[in-house]
Amino acid sequence: MSKPVGGRAALAEALFRIGALRFGKFTLASGRTSPYYLDLRVVPSDPQAYKLEIAAYEAVTKEIGESSFDVVAGVATAGVTISSPLAYILGKPMVYVRRDEKGHGLGKLVEGAVRPGWRAIVVDDLVTTGGSMVSAVEALRKAGCVVKDSVVLVDRLEGGKANLAAAGVKLNSFTDVKDLVDTLYRGKKVTKGDYEAVLKQMGGDGL
Repeated sequence: MSKPVGGRAALAEALFRIGALRFGKFTLASGRTSPYYLDLRVVPSDPQAYKLEIAAYEAVTKEIGESSFDVVAGVATAGVTISSPLAYILGKPMVYVRRDEKGHGLGKLVEGAVRPGWRAIVVDDLVTTGGSMVSAVEALRKAGCVVKDSVVLVDRLEGGKANLAAAGVKLNSFTDVKDLVDTLYRGKKVTKGDYEAVLKQMGGDGL
């Protein structure tokens, strides 16, 4: 799925400018080390970057086809900052999927007035291995939704696309880490060493 190069370049520069994409040596939640850190949770704190982000999601959903889904489902918590404005722009209902069931009330994983048979599109900020998105898909299907598509801003190219495909869901991403780093490297914002380290991190998916 092709996106306007100018749009991807503007996004890469914005993410770098606000510190959402950093280079160095970082320890991830999994315990693995990474030569870059991507924190898209800071995007809504910068209005200019946030506008670029939501415009990117709107472009991807329009390419998928607005008539192919009934509801926008955000994956908590980062995905909710995207699904809310996106659903508003598209004029679609919105629900969101919790990481864990509530310990009180109805104990639901999917929050919102879900209708059985609704075709849901799952929205999150990025995908690595796809574990959290697959869990969200399973929760939505259990609630009675049909899920065939998911959308992220950035694919980290570490197996998420294949894992979602195995769950019967197509991953639609606006850009990926290689694209972001290529843009920044060409703009002389990333050193050759950092650039090569990121490509190595992605292994066969990124090279």
